[in-house]
Amino acid sequence: MSQLLTSRQAEELHKSIIAYLSASNLPNSAATLRSELNIGDSFDDEKRKKYEGLLERKWTSVVRLQKKIMDLESRCSSLQSELDSATPTSLARKNQDPASWLPRSPARHTLQSHRLPISCVAFHPIFSSLASGSEDTTIKIWDWELGELERTIKGHTKAVQDVDFGGPRGGTLLASCSSDLTIKLWDPSDEYKNIRTLPGHDHSVSAVRFVPSGVAGSPSTGNLLVSASRDKTLRVWDVSTGYCVKTIRGHADWVRDVSPSFDGRWLLSAGNDQTARLWDASSGEAKSAFLGHEHVIECCCFAPPASYVHLATMAGLKKAPPASSSSEFIATGSRDKSIKLWDSRGTLIKTLVGHDNWVRGIVFHPGGKYLISVSDDRTIRCWDLSQEGKCVKTLDDAHGHFVNCLRWAPGVVKDAGTTNGDVSGAAVNGTSGKKEDPGGGKVNIRCVIATGCVDLNVRVFAS
Repeated sequence: MSQLLTSRQAEELHKSIIAYLSASNLPNSAATLRSELNIGDSFDDEKRKKYEGLLERKWTSVVRLQKKIMDLESRCSSLQSELDSATPTSLARKNQDPASWLPRSPARHTLQSHRLPISCVAFHPIFSSLASGSEDTTIKIWDWELGELERTIKGHTKAVQDVDFGGPRGGTLLASCSSDLTIKLWDPSDEYKNIRTLPGHDHSVSAVRFVPSGVAGSPSTGNLLVSASRDKTLRVWDVSTGYCVKTIRGHADWVRDVSPSFDGRWLLSAGNDQTARLWDASSGEAKSAFLGHEHVIECCCFAPPASYVHLATMAGLKKAPPASSSSEFIATGSRDKSIKLWDSRGTLIKTLVGHDNWVRGIVFHPGGKYLISVSDDRTIRCWDLSQEGKCVKTLDDAHGHFVNCLRWAPGVVKDAGTTNGDVSGAAVNGTSGKKEDPGGGKVNIRCVIATGCVDLNVRVFAS
């Protein structure tokens, strides 16, 4: 038999074994081994003590190294898989172009404090604050860069269904809505004090969004807020007065979600009647209905202008619509496990199939090339619009249970002259793909998304 160890290494091993047997109160075995190896009295008790515990330490080190090797092999396999599906172009641009960034495991932070499932998340448009709402009736504010809980906001008496940052020129507000039939406004600059409660809906309020401002034909103040409810209506509120300025009716059942266009001209809603509807925000008149899903529509959003070039190709158009148009294409996600892409006239462009359970949240990548979705199948999926909506990435271990919500951090506006929390030129929370804001400033994409789950965890995925 060939020797794997040098004579020196073998001698050290033998002495370690003798020391181990002696320390384990096995003197006969130790003496027999001494005799067979011709280790004499020079290896006395004093020298033996030097070798006591050495064998155990080596053994535990080997186990630790084996685990580390297995972890590294798993990581290597994951990276190899990613490499195999990459193209030379994507490799060259990796970690360089934010427009090509996609979330990857593991999450940068897993935020834990809620006592019941998380229903919603929203990013502050300027600071590194993230709000999460839960069925435990609370809202929690986190620093998503540090992964730390900043405060817990209490005020609602039933489950918090949605949260959103936005508001008037010169001051960002946080809006929340709940199954307690109310919408509440909180002031981040005054320790999130509850400054106003908006009653009026006759049933649970499912979604709430600030309506962006700043273009001709839309409100210039940023004072408007839109909400969707189980009472089958959308309501538009003036947050400076607390008055409901418009009630929009047209859905036949629970309205689950509402999304404003980036310029505030249009509203998109969807719900239990298995339809999505496009509304003129100023008049409240219906423009289009989107029919085709076979179950409740859980989520909806407008496509950013950056994605028009890809969606126009999918729609068979020779030329992409102008970037100034804010309602050319939309996306909807449903309990029928599918995501559908539509043009503004209600024509179905593409159905994205891949999720194994209800689709609960969707957001377009600000760069325009991708659509990101989350589902009750516990995954995050990334769909490439430049490849006819092909699913190019799946995070199978995104969460341990149903993933309820998803948001993309709004872009940071550079050289736009925003000060003191003025978000008039900031990108819409998680929806904007514009490269310039109305004030002429450049919008830098923030490669950060947040998800909330039934497993009580909020996760932040960041570059």
